[in-house]
Amino acid sequence: MTTVLLIEDDAVLRENIAELLELSGYKVLTASNGKTGVSKAKKQHPDIIICDIMMPELDGYSALKTLSKNKLTKYIPFIFLSAKTERSDVRKGMNLGADDYITKPFTEDDLISAIESRLAKVSILQELNRNQNVEIIEPNDELKNLNDLKNFFDDYGEEFSFKNEEVIYREEDHSNYIYLISQGAVKCYRIDEQGKELVTALYKEDDLFGYTSFTQNIPHQETATAIDNTKLVGVSIIDFNDILNKNHKVVMELIELLTDDLSDVKKQLLQMAYGTVTQKTASTILKFAEKMNRRPEDPIKISRNDLASVAGIATETLIRTLTEFKKQGIIKADGRNIKVIDIEKLKSMN
Repeated sequence: MTTVLLIEDDAVLRENIAELLELSGYKVLTASNGKTGVSKAKKQHPDIIICDIMMPELDGYSALKTLSKNKLTKYIPFIFLSAKTERSDVRKGMNLGADDYITKPFTEDDLISAIESRLAKVSILQELNRNQNVEIIEPNDELKNLNDLKNFFDDYGEEFSFKNEEVIYREEDHSNYIYLISQGAVKCYRIDEQGKELVTALYKEDDLFGYTSFTQNIPHQETATAIDNTKLVGVSIIDFNDILNKNHKVVMELIELLTDDLSDVKKQLLQMAYGTVTQKTASTILKFAEKMNRRPEDPIKISRNDLASVAGIATETLIRTLTEFKKQGIIKADGRNIKVIDIEKLKSMN
């Protein structure tokens, strides 16, 4: 007989669900809070766990985290049961490794269907592993490279949307998330003592950013703003730290990513120090084109101030250089829209 562990602090609801499950042919164990539920799961190893989120002693999220760290309970299917229907709560539960999420009120069919589908999945995976020796990739499996990490963000990250020029986070805000850009582009900048904006980094689709620290929640050292309508997926610093602790191959690739970032910063500083105005302007246009478009020759919509800030030159000087580029037929400019006409000539100026 299939054993279900039901963890629910509402006594009436707990009894009703237990009765419903017993009538459907399941053996039911019950617990009135997360602490008791974790203890019963470790001792009796149920086939599946149904757990409320908001409970005394130990909430559902903490119960799942605890069971996920135990070799004997980490693979037990886990279904959250809660009245909380906000997307962030659903996403948080799934990020922690929950198999499903049922919201109150629910029907008998909703509950039984969720249980049967989770148990069927487990049975299929076990059969495949036994008979076909097929490697099954689960969310908690090892992430082997940066691409696996980005897929994890896509599958389990919390989704955020920002309009053009909307602030994502500000300098001195706590760095609660690491972000992956799924659509759009982002600029990071600082404001100096004279109130001048200095762009410190540009990020495009499929880039990771926001990593002031991979392991600590410390304040951001810069402000991040969308420079197009932008969609992000974020993983909390706590969860990201857990990923790093379990996936050492990903750590090595992140070190390479940071090394590349430092190399780009050094190149930018050298160009700002020694490059001519023409070289700085050409390089900056190409940089924004690369970050904001799939093809450098597509039009980009960017303010002159942003271009000047990245190039490290005065806005008036940049405008004069852009005018010269237009005369030479290298670019077209219409308001804030800049289109590269002769990309090879622009590249040759660097």
